[in-house]
Amino acid sequence: MDASLALPLLIGLIAVALAFDFLNGLHDAANSIATIVSTRVLRPHYAVAWAAFFNFIAFLFFGLHVAQTIGTGIVSARIVDPQVIFGALSGAIAWNVITWWKGIPSSSSHALVGGILGAGIAKAGVGAIVWTGLGMTLFAIVLSPALGMVLAMVLMVMVSWVFSRTTPFKVDTTFRSLQFVSASLYSLGHGGNDAQKTMGIIAVLLFSQGMLGESFHVPLWVVLSCQAAMALGTLFGGWRIVHTMGSKITRLTPMQGFCAETGGAITLFAATGLGVPVSTTHTITGAIVGVGAIRRTSAVRWGVASGIIVAWVLTIPASALIAALTYVLAGVFG
Repeated sequence: MDASLALPLLIGLIAVALAFDFLNGLHDAANSIATIVSTRVLRPHYAVAWAAFFNFIAFLFFGLHVAQTIGTGIVSARIVDPQVIFGALSGAIAWNVITWWKGIPSSSSHALVGGILGAGIAKAGVGAIVWTGLGMTLFAIVLSPALGMVLAMVLMVMVSWVFSRTTPFKVDTTFRSLQFVSASLYSLGHGGNDAQKTMGIIAVLLFSQGMLGESFHVPLWVVLSCQAAMALGTLFGGWRIVHTMGSKITRLTPMQGFCAETGGAITLFAATGLGVPVSTTHTITGAIVGVGAIRRTSAVRWGVASGIIVAWVLTIPASALIAALTYVLAGVFG
């Protein structure tokens, strides 16, 4: 590559990565605010500001293990080049736009994983895959919503028992206040896990261009840029998906909203600490289904939930296909 073209191309790809991060925040704003909006604890615009703040400061609470997994644990860092990154981001962004437009809460995280896989395989075949990291990520597709659902159900049983002798008015008032805490925790988990995925993409791009020296790491300016881009995306909100998450799956009370957010937050904190790039969308959806089902199974609109599951199944292969096609076309016209 001509040296005079290298820097502009690098800056352009970083801008595309930050655009994906912004779109991730926009697409996944519902994960943090759907429950607190649907229970009418906060108006939508106040809720997104609240979530955006905690999205941004998440880097103060977590290590960068997820960024390491995305940067080096899905496909080998040795095969990554600007064309691979462009293909990966194109696949993820295209799928995010499609699902956002349709109001489907699919996973931005797994769209990015699919994009990396598709572009990486298009360049170097299946030998480029890091099976350990990919296997851990695929396992988390099933585990994170299941764990979020179980934790939310357990919390529902516990708080129902603790507040069994309390008047409904006092219960409602108490959990309206507590939802500020649970929404903050979930937004921290969202910002901690999701922003790191874009950090990993930018860092591996810089590493592939010899700008990080001999060892892979994430520079501070990359951390701050990614957290800011995600927070801005959240600030703009994703109202179509908020409606699906907050009311179409099941109707929520403040107590249910608190349990769903807290169960989801515990799951995200654990995954981020372990370096597992889980889907915040999968996690909160599982938790919302859990609090609805503990009341009665008919409270959950299973038709809506099953439609979301279909989108989950399609996300990685669809984004991988788009990424592979983009990689090939970039080679033809580049």
